[in-house]
Amino acid sequence: MQFGIFSVGDVTPDPTTGRTPTERERIKAMVAIALKAEEVGLDVFATGEHHNPPFVPSSPTTMLGYIAAQTERLVLSTSTTLITTNDPVKIAEDFAMLQHLADGRVDLMMGRGNTGPVYPWFGQDIRQGINLAVENYALLRRLWREDVVDWEGKFRTPLQGFTSTPRPLDDVPPFVWHGSIRSPEIAEQAAFYGDGFFHNNIFWPADHTKRMVELYRTRYAHYGHGTPEQAIVGLGGQVFMRASSQDAVREFRPYFDNAPVYGHGPSLEDFTDQTPLTVGSPQEVIEKTLAFREYAGDYQRQLFLVDHAGLPLKTVLEQLDILGEEVVPVLREEFAKGRPDDVPEAPTHASLLAAAKAGAQDDAKKETVS
Repeated sequence: MQFGIFSVGDVTPDPTTGRTPTERERIKAMVAIALKAEEVGLDVFATGEHHNPPFVPSSPTTMLGYIAAQTERLVLSTSTTLITTNDPVKIAEDFAMLQHLADGRVDLMMGRGNTGPVYPWFGQDIRQGINLAVENYALLRRLWREDVVDWEGKFRTPLQGFTSTPRPLDDVPPFVWHGSIRSPEIAEQAAFYGDGFFHNNIFWPADHTKRMVELYRTRYAHYGHGTPEQAIVGLGGQVFMRASSQDAVREFRPYFDNAPVYGHGPSLEDFTDQTPLTVGSPQEVIEKTLAFREYAGDYQRQLFLVDHAGLPLKTVLEQLDILGEEVVPVLREEFAKGRPDDVPEAPTHASLLAAAKAGAQDDAKKETVS
């Protein structure tokens, strides 16, 4: 099972000091956080994609390419790649290039985006969000899997005899997760292609997450990719930890109360009771995260949000130390207990390449027999 962190890249004032970091400081902080994630033994760093203030990660592949040059093991991903407002041709090119630079340590999460004004900035209509996601991703898959593509659709100009360059590393496209909070159509899309489904459940109660994951698992099996239990699932989470829960709550409360995403709404106590947010001791984080399996089943990727709401970089790096030293080693061990042998691990470039080679060998044997 993979463990990692994802960042939304918000530029938020620190409510305890009133200071707002510069965009440069926030970008550099995200890089430092990614490098720290590898240092403490995490598996994945994922960045969001935003094109509006107060966010900075408008060019995920630029950032991930920079991080790739300074890391050796970390899987570099996105917590949203906007399949609706990005051109599929540019996505195909950018992530294939990143694959080569990072020696295959790349996957990505497709998402529609939840900021309405962004759509017209890129010439699109948010009311077509689902249709854009479906059509653009169908084209992207072909661009990665076919050397020459002829294509015509509704939302972009036709392609005739087009070859996307560079080709995917080893002719193996990056693994794709489809991220959704509330859209069953996206869970259906992930199931149809046999891709991963990432439910970013950080704002939602367990019963909602259970319904979305069960829908994806059921449809994954319906399309013949395996049993429901073999479907590839990822979940989000939010944590803030100190040695004692009292210290954690006291320190995090001003950040929670003033956060752009949930400040001035439910109380911290209500939010931690009703969603995956855990503010407390490392043991409390372990116990609550392990409980995700009770309603999501055995899953493959767990990403935590730790660097939002104006938290200073020093504090975030301390959170990563706690994750790497006290939390994730226990989670790895506990999640492995009782995990069925036929439940796969999260796909990587190495595993996808091995599967492709095995498939090619099987095809060659069938041709020889026939």
